Amino acid sequence: MTNEEKEFLNTIQDYADKVMPDIDPQKVQISEQLQKLRPILQEMAMKHKMTVEDTFIKYMDLATERAVAYENKMNAEFEGAFAQPQKPQY
Repeated sequence: MTNEEKEFLNTIQDYADKVMPDIDPQKVQISEQLQKLRPILQEMAMKHKMTVEDTFIKYMDLATERAVAYENKMNAEFEGAFAQPQKPQY
């Protein structure tokens, strides 16, 4: 992820943290989440000369990329930490 992409993602994420601080994305409908994010999505769309839809798609792609990178990092750091010791076979 480039620095520009990180800044793009962080800008939207910071806004989301302000307008939806205690939201559970699994329980709140996507349409409601989009409604709350619409102002920042429009702002970023204008800044980057994109449509709001493309801005949202880019945001979701980058958020997914960050989540996968974090999961891979955690898996690598804790590899074997929760594995069951193997019993010797006789």
